[in-house]
Amino acid sequence: MARVELKGLRKEYDGAVAVEGLDLNVKDKEFVVLLGPSGCGKTTTLRCIAGLEDVDDGEIHIGDRLVNDMSPRDRNIAMVFQSYALYPHMSVYQNMAFPLENAKVAEREIVERVNRTARLLQIEGLLSRKPAQLSGGQRQRVALGRAIVREPTVFLMDEPLSNLDAQLRVHMRAELKRLQKDIGVTTIYVTHDQVEAMTMADRVALMSKGVLQQYDGPRTIYDRPSNEFVAGFIGSPPINLVPCDLQDGGTLDAGEFQIPVPNQFAGPLKRTACERVLLGIRPQDLTVSAGDSSGTEGEVLQRFPSSSVPAEIYTTEPLGDATILDLKVGAMLLKALVGATFEGDAGTQVVIRFPPERIHLFDRTSGRAIE
Repeated sequence: MARVELKGLRKEYDGAVAVEGLDLNVKDKEFVVLLGPSGCGKTTTLRCIAGLEDVDDGEIHIGDRLVNDMSPRDRNIAMVFQSYALYPHMSVYQNMAFPLENAKVAEREIVERVNRTARLLQIEGLLSRKPAQLSGGQRQRVALGRAIVREPTVFLMDEPLSNLDAQLRVHMRAELKRLQKDIGVTTIYVTHDQVEAMTMADRVALMSKGVLQQYDGPRTIYDRPSNEFVAGFIGSPPINLVPCDLQDGGTLDAGEFQIPVPNQFAGPLKRTACERVLLGIRPQDLTVSAGDSSGTEGEVLQRFPSSSVPAEIYTTEPLGDATILDLKVGAMLLKALVGATFEGDAGTQVVIRFPPERIHLFDRTSGRAIE
């Protein structure tokens, strides 16, 4: 198997930059997901690694080899596409055997490798069928099998689950993760689906407009986003981002409410001299208390902790196991995620609390996290 390293990768089309200065190091046997919205450069990056696109600048290393000038065939990679790309006139066996036949592998070894891979993917009973006779999940397994039999050093996967229905996608996510660990092959996987990325990856490379925004483990990206874009892209429902001004060095003033600056930001705010920030709080982290919040704002805040704010439920969005609350604070709307048993309808007065340890702050000018 092999590591993959990209150094200063740059690719443009007709003067438009698709990938800019990308540095990425994928460890041997690691499962890395390239994540981002459409047009962010993730598929272009994958195609450059595969040799399907020539790079304009930078280096691509697979194992100990610089592969920029190597053909796709000589890079010893296998790619699984969104469309599966199976030959409709061939049986499952023939589809899986085809790359080995092209590589002039001995017939006995082809039979052994195809059968072994079919057992691994639990498709032994499908070897005589044509692709048209298979379900979407079965076709996906065949496409994976055709890649696995080649015994490549690197797997490249371009949104391989996007054509499956929601229930099958969940099943195949678990299967792919188990399979990758079982065979121990370095894997780079492209998706725009943050759930796929967070559940499958050892590390996530989040991209925007061709530029790498953060490269970390899923938990780190969620808990410690490096900038406003990362915070807004990761998490469902999305994070609440509230413009605030720093008042007297100790208060975050959002206009509709004010809360104290959490202790962990006192030093960083002083060092950066940043006075215009974005306050980030995930809906899961907002604490919502139903009950009497009558009286003036000052009277309400005297009855609750200093990081609490009066609010009104604007709408509710039941999810079954939880409920999303749209909360009105003056003219502002915030989202909170509460348990399914939470009692409160539109118009109910509540108090919301911003746990200081769960607050994120970002520089409103640069978007960078303050830490």
